Amino acid sequence: MKPPIKSIFIFDDDEDILSICSYILEEKGWIVYTSADCNDIIQKITEVKPAVILMDNWIPDEGGVVATQKLKASDELKQIPVIYFSANSDIKIIADLAGADNYLAKPFDLADLESVINSALELKTNNLK
Repeated sequence: MKPPIKSIFIFDDDEDILSICSYILEEKGWIVYTSADCNDIIQKITEVKPAVILMDNWIPDEGGVVATQKLKASDELKQIPVIYFSANSDIKIIADLAGADNYLAKPFDLADLESVINSALELKTNNLK
């Protein structure tokens, strides 16, 4: 049986982060969507319906907190795990405020990135059972 297609949407205004994360995740078999802003976030996520979302804190125009809160307020999209990632020293507090399912502090190593994404997928799978 063919494994399910894994897709992820990364929101970050740092083009280097988008490129590096995209490359790494695509090498691991992910389909990666990216955006340098969180404008029209509901529309972007509704069109793609990714398995996981990586959300930066400092992203135009509304910022990661408001964008994540919008996603979590949507009955159709709230089950998609959002991993908040930022270099902010208060990342856990901000991720909780946003309603994110998990967080990842920048800079991160690739093993941490993979681990937090896999944890989010496991949580989503368990919640759907």
